Amino acid sequence: MPEKRVVSIEDRIPKLKRERRKKANRRLIIYLAIFFFLICFVIYLQSPLSHVQKVVVDGNQWVDKQEIVDKSAVTLESNFWGVQSSEVKQAIVEHPLIQSVSVSKQFYHQIRIDIKELKHVGYIEAESKVVPLLENGDQLDAINWEEVNPSVPILSDFSKPIYIQELANELNNLSTYLLSIISEIHWTPTEGNPYQITLYMSDGYEVESSIRNLSALLDTYPSIVSQLDSKQDGVITIDDGGAVFTPYDEVNEDKEEESVE
Repeated sequence: MPEKRVVSIEDRIPKLKRERRKKANRRLIIYLAIFFFLICFVIYLQSPLSHVQKVVVDGNQWVDKQEIVDKSAVTLESNFWGVQSSEVKQAIVEHPLIQSVSVSKQFYHQIRIDIKELKHVGYIEAESKVVPLLENGDQLDAINWEEVNPSVPILSDFSKPIYIQELANELNNLSTYLLSIISEIHWTPTEGNPYQITLYMSDGYEVESSIRNLSALLDTYPSIVSQLDSKQDGVITIDDGGAVFTPYDEVNEDKEEESVE
């Protein structure tokens, strides 16, 4: 039977001391590392390295980028970690042209602001100026004609807000293409139809229709025009019963006959 080796307590004490010393050294190194990290972190927070490096704005069409950045109150001197996305969002969404806002933080110290604007559906003619009209019927401050964007129509002769509101809703439902080819919309009410309007299209045609259900009625416009002689201008009457094209020659003849009578 093999003999068991007996280690005296005197032999174990130095080994235990060495192990304790190693553990103490490891703890000291960890504490020093944490302390050094905290010092570096504090220095980083106080230095330009923690500042916002770039503010990116996307989705804006009518609102100027710098105006959005100004409303956000985020500058290149703002601390990246101190920027509160919810506060930035709340500040920007108060703009009358902006419907919704999304704010995110990206590498490296970049603030991204994605916005969705209220759709701009037209301009209301007001003497020497025009008033921008939004999809919800709200009207902005008047602007000069030089500032008009030609991709939306001019509204003329509208004297009652109720018709402007309903027309804004209908224009909002139009496709971007259809909205862009309407140059002008005139309110031309009759005794039988106070909602009657006349649209002047950029392709040369004149359209007589109604504010009510306008977006659905104009859906047929491209198909109607494709069947007409592009060299012959005239009036297209579109209503719930269908569409009728009358060349300008015949329209003028009818007016002359009415004047004679």
